[in-house]
Amino acid sequence: MSDFQRAREALGVRLQQLRGDAALSGRALAAQLGWPHSKISKLENGRQTATSTDLAAWAGATGHPALSGSLQADLAALETHYRSWRRRLASGHQPAQQEAGAQERGAQVVRAYEPNVVPGMLQTPDYARHVLLASAALHQSPRDTDDAVRERMRRQELLYAPGRRFRFILWEGALRARVCPPGVLASQLDRLSGLIGLDTVSIGVIPFSADLPLTLRHGFWIHDQSYVTVETINAALHLDDQADVALYLRAWGMYEQTAATDAEARRIIVAARHSLGAT
Repeated sequence: MSDFQRAREALGVRLQQLRGDAALSGRALAAQLGWPHSKISKLENGRQTATSTDLAAWAGATGHPALSGSLQADLAALETHYRSWRRRLASGHQPAQQEAGAQERGAQVVRAYEPNVVPGMLQTPDYARHVLLASAALHQSPRDTDDAVRERMRRQELLYAPGRRFRFILWEGALRARVCPPGVLASQLDRLSGLIGLDTVSIGVIPFSADLPLTLRHGFWIHDQSYVTVETINAALHLDDQADVALYLRAWGMYEQTAATDAEARRIIVAARHSLGAT
């Protein structure tokens, strides 16, 4: 069981205790709050994550409004490790970009592995716009795309900051994925080629022909050796347990062994660029 699930279940136990103290059945509480009875059960058994509004309503309905703040603190601790995109993108992509920038500014060494897409720190504005628009369509979030693109470009200023190190590993498929029109992708690949050799940046590419020591798992970012961020289709995970960090560092090392760098990485990028034809 994950730490997140344990925390969600612990919060559910607290909610159940408050209901018990108020001598309310699940159906009675559901009727009082105007919720389906199934929601009460899911929250108490850790099968659904409460919202801030849910917790305030629960505390008030069970006669413990003063405990709302404590419940909110439990929720905040839980969401430090797991934040659904539905919640994270409720105000659009710009706040999420600002949060990512703060994480990057707080680290001296950032390692990123991406098998499917060019990492945001390396994206051109046009490429970023297509990626963010697709994400907004998937999550049905507010389309603040221009503001989000500007924030993503602002994050890239760190690439040129002395004393920082950004180490990227991409699978060759990420260079060829048609997530944008060919002309936009061509410019993106030119950008990648131009970044090779920058003192603060290293770019490795795992070629299609590589003998893989590990299957191509989900992308992840390691911040120093303190924590890892993982983005799934429905949530962003923050992993700071040292066993988890060590696991991701080990995976990083295995991918790094197979990645082409420097002139060979540029050759793979240029080959992907040429496959697009004249653009």
